[in-house]
Amino acid sequence: QVQLVESGGGLVQPGGSLRLSCAASGSVANIYAMGWYRQAPGKQRELVAFATRGGSTKYVDSMKGRFTVSMDNAKNSVYLEMNNLKPEDTAVYYCYVDQISKDSLISRDWGQGTQVTVSS
Repeated sequence: QVQLVESGGGLVQPGGSLRLSCAASGSVANIYAMGWYRQAPGKQRELVAFATRGGSTKYVDSMKGRFTVSMDNAKNSVYLEMNNLKPEDTAVYYCYVDQISKDSLISRDWGQGTQVTVSS
């Protein structure tokens, strides 16, 4: 069993910043990557960014330069620093963890989501 606990969401004005945190616990001995998706009202869930245990990061183009993802391997945690937030960034943000088995099979677990609302 894997548990993911997210924190850091909330209400922020346009142009403001937020830092999301997500900590994984339980059966997390084989973490390969951790990252974030988001889902806005009436839209499909979309990838935001992810980081690998080896230090690589990847971002959706529209979020490059505004969002920074980082991973703390020792804490089994992933963070998302969001700057210059826009109303269209309003969504529920979900963290996830990918683990790879000895047979090279990848399993994914999800957090429950944290609401980010950008509004004046």
